[in-house]
Amino acid sequence: MKFYIIGIDDDQEQHFAEEILDIIRSHRIFSGGNRHHQIVESFLPEKSIWIDIAVPLENVFEEYKKHNTIVVFASGDPLFFGFANTVKRMIPDVDIILYPYFNSLQLLAHRLIMPYHDMHIVSLTGRSWHKFDEALIMGYNKIGVLTDNKEHTPSAIASRMLKYGYNNYRISVGELLGNKEQEKFSTYKLEDVIGKSFAFPNNLILEKISDRPRSFGIPENEFYLLNGRAKMITKMPIRLLSLSMLELRDKAVFWDIGFCTGSVSIEAKLQFPHLQIFAFEQRNEGKELMELNAQKFGTPGITAIIADFTETDISHLPKPDAVFIGGHGGKMKEIVSTVANILNENGSIVFNSVSDESRNMFLEALNDNNLTLEQSICITIDDFNTIEVMKAIKKK
Repeated sequence: MKFYIIGIDDDQEQHFAEEILDIIRSHRIFSGGNRHHQIVESFLPEKSIWIDIAVPLENVFEEYKKHNTIVVFASGDPLFFGFANTVKRMIPDVDIILYPYFNSLQLLAHRLIMPYHDMHIVSLTGRSWHKFDEALIMGYNKIGVLTDNKEHTPSAIASRMLKYGYNNYRISVGELLGNKEQEKFSTYKLEDVIGKSFAFPNNLILEKISDRPRSFGIPENEFYLLNGRAKMITKMPIRLLSLSMLELRDKAVFWDIGFCTGSVSIEAKLQFPHLQIFAFEQRNEGKELMELNAQKFGTPGITAIIADFTETDISHLPKPDAVFIGGHGGKMKEIVSTVANILNENGSIVFNSVSDESRNMFLEALNDNNLTLEQSICITIDDFNTIEVMKAIKKK
């Protein structure tokens, strides 16, 4: 199969190069979205066939299989989160001839006369907040964002940023870029975007105006605590040692079991913002504590689950690469057994033992589940009891 994929903007009066016009004149099978069809319809030859791109895409590609050559019209640069990527994924050996146009974030940067070589790109179009949260925590100077018209609107994005303390950006929004009669673009303070509607399609560029502190090792007295009890939080040196032993830089999914104040999850998210973090706590107060501390330290995206871990349906969650056991409630064997069954190969478990009893419980649970104790480090802070930080791994 052969695809000609032609990038266009939203201008109702397209001006194609002669080479592209020749391609259009000499073919009869065309495809694109409904909006694209309206824009290019006057260029199509008589008796041409149009295949509308709509979900489910499997049906679209079944229709494509009936033809040898297809001319597709797509928005902007079809390789920029665009339809050319979909074609390559669905038909790996396809022959593609590409005629790209500027992508929408390039157009917005052009309108703003803004250099964009240093811009970090995030797509929220039909995607989760995860990559956007990562970009915020990383603190990129410029973040280009592709929006949608559902939960990832400019207003929703600005609200999320302010909720987690990222008021150190200004926001530029482009609407209907490429449509000479209707396009708009302007720069705002984040709070001025809240509740404001924008014509769709739109996109935005965030430009950092000041640095936001990003702690490495948060003192425990800075967290909101469970009933003000400082002993219920993992102390900062032990927290950092535990995270170091979990080796999270190359991991993707981290589970924090018995999170209490959320200090381990929050520290992990700050240092390794690429992580998907799922945190479990059976005390109802944990949900508010996690949210308060996540907002204070700027760590959106941690999924807090309030329930007894041993009684929780975890089948829908991505399997962890690393697990921290911060509390076990006397159910160490059940917790370790559950984790051992779903932990990815070469995954790690770290537990902080405060007594010989808890140490022996952890070791017995490891032995019962064919897990290997790889490392154990004892650490004493001030006049607190010695803590033994223990790391186990799941070997192939």
